[in-house]
Amino acid sequence: MKTKAAVLHGVDEQWQIEEVELGDPVAGEVQVKLVSSGLCHSDHHLRTGQSPVPFPVVGGHEGAGVVTKVGPGVTRFAEGDHVVTAFIPACGVCEPCSRGAQNLCDEGAGLLTGLSISDKTHRVTQGDEGLTQMCLLGTFSPYITVNEASLVKIEDDIPLKEAALLGCGVATGWGSATEIGGTRPGDTVVIVGIGGVGINAVQGAKAAGARHVIAIDPVKFKRDMAEKLGATHVFESMEQALEPVGELTWGKLAHTVVLTIGEMKGEYIAPAAALTAKGGQVVVVGMGDFASMEVSLNLFELTLLQKRVQGAIFGGAGPRTQVPKLLNEYRSGLLNLSDLVTQTYRLEDINKAYDDMLEGANIRGMIVFDEADW
Repeated sequence: MKTKAAVLHGVDEQWQIEEVELGDPVAGEVQVKLVSSGLCHSDHHLRTGQSPVPFPVVGGHEGAGVVTKVGPGVTRFAEGDHVVTAFIPACGVCEPCSRGAQNLCDEGAGLLTGLSISDKTHRVTQGDEGLTQMCLLGTFSPYITVNEASLVKIEDDIPLKEAALLGCGVATGWGSATEIGGTRPGDTVVIVGIGGVGINAVQGAKAAGARHVIAIDPVKFKRDMAEKLGATHVFESMEQALEPVGELTWGKLAHTVVLTIGEMKGEYIAPAAALTAKGGQVVVVGMGDFASMEVSLNLFELTLLQKRVQGAIFGGAGPRTQVPKLLNEYRSGLLNLSDLVTQTYRLEDINKAYDDMLEGANIRGMIVFDEADW
């Protein structure tokens, strides 16, 4: 079928809205009509060249919609099912999936190759040219054809627009505080960078019972949103927060510091570690340049105070367990989804949407599709 998509043709270029050909599902695949797609900073890394990807690429990896077709052998989904995309596929049978680490599924190795899991060909094309689907999804298009490993079925009563955020920003942020972060009642948790991921680390830390939830961001609008959704204290920078955090905790500092900065740099590790208590951890969630190798860290302090620097993807939890869990949190009132979407856009306005994100005007911007797109 022919549809439209936001396509990126090279580094430092603008997104272009173009007609593409979307293939029907082959064995193990599902076609979905999307209602919405979140605008994540990770897709901006494609524009800057910080994430290597074969061009052209259809962006987007945070979506929700309704199944319209299923391919041969698909048993998990049927036409009419409501689904959320998961930017990490979970095949369920590889070694990491078998030991419960679905967020480290071996199929994740192909996220930026543009080749489908099912048959290693392209599902989106223009003429004879195959297009990469970001994270094997490409949700900057009203229709997607993807492997069933990249979808999670949800109940029909969940608003699909907000549900899209579960596929990346909410699950990643919440899990960075609660799963891999291991927040317990009474803990002090510092979250640095209050965007679409960091704001959910705030919500997760609060729900887990943290005594002090400290949000750090230079943008006042984002600090205000953090306070609205659970932060007990806010600061403009890690340096500004250091002394107050010490006073709040009687010198113990933070059990966990979560770095959800949109563009991660090695220079951020040292001040984050300085905010971290003995035996505590720095959880690195934000993405850096794939070629960056420099990290600033006091190794003397790392050893003698037994601190840890921990990477995290999808919040350290599998999509098939985390998405249903988060929906339960939503129903109980512990997870606020509606306030996360601060602006909505048409697909044609995607470049303006990313300008707004870079200017700090959004917690999470979102593309919303309707009859004009389908």
